[in-house]
Amino acid sequence: MEIDLSKIGMFKGQQYETIITTRDNEGNLNAAPIGVICRGNDKVMCRIFKGITTLENIISQKEFVVNISQDPLLFTWSLLDNLEKKDFSQDISIKGIDCYFKCKVTDLKEAVKQSDPIRKKSEAIVIKADVTELIINKPVKVYNRSFGYVLESLVHMSRIDIADEKQRNDYLARLKEAYRVVKKVGSKKDKQAMDDIKNKLKEKGFEI
Repeated sequence: MEIDLSKIGMFKGQQYETIITTRDNEGNLNAAPIGVICRGNDKVMCRIFKGITTLENIISQKEFVVNISQDPLLFTWSLLDNLEKKDFSQDISIKGIDCYFKCKVTDLKEAVKQSDPIRKKSEAIVIKADVTELIINKPVKVYNRSFGYVLESLVHMSRIDIADEKQRNDYLARLKEAYRVVKKVGSKKDKQAMDDIKNKLKEKGFEI
């Protein structure tokens, strides 16, 4: 069967919020929220910081599973290491997950950024992979966080004129970060929305 990630709302060049599950050489299972970029109908990539278990497992096994869900608890438990062995299926996907796809690594490349919002000099690995199987258990659309940033930005902008100076500066800092993130991971419409917000703020005398 032909694999087409657009069936779950993934489109080339955009980044999506997922939970990646992996296994180490001893069979220990791990889950972690990781942003995944769609490179085509059956190709993805992600950038993971060194020292993270997910990366170590991917390097050793050359495969991983991308789980798609809009359940906030699953993302939280994955980050807090609260998933147990019983929560995983035989193929290392998360039990009861709406949708998942299996990936085979095709390329691992060092990626060092001199300036990164998380680490000043970030050492990471860019992983490219082919999707070998797509399993859709329930109709689902993968989440792109840029839409949430657009909505939050509209709330902040609506309060700029009535906020005191301290609160206004806080809103502007949040708007600046939202603009950065949306420009990096958002859709064409998300980016246009943030440009419109930025231009409106500029008319009011504010820069982000």
